Amino acid sequence: MNVEKFAAIRKGLLEFLILKLVAADRMYVADMLKRLSGTDFATQEGTLYPLLSKMRREGLVDYEWRESDAGPPRKYYALTPKGRSLLADLDVYWQRLNSTISQLG
Repeated sequence: MNVEKFAAIRKGLLEFLILKLVAADRMYVADMLKRLSGTDFATQEGTLYPLLSKMRREGLVDYEWRESDAGPPRKYYALTPKGRSLLADLDVYWQRLNSTISQLG
């Protein structure tokens, strides 16, 4: 399989997946990386932090600092109302895409 052909799709879907992960519960970056590891969307901190920063600037996520038993305080990310709205729109769009692909295939 030519993985390079899928790089743009993967990159575009990573934001959608982060929204889905964070929608379930406030989440620390290490938890996001763990959930994504072993999938086609496994990534590194160097990819995730800039994406989360962009999503925060866009008003999709925000974070709160929480104390940690294992070291310094950590940022826990959560969806904003705008992020929840975008996730709902993306869920609908994803359903339509899957339906279209199924009909054409």
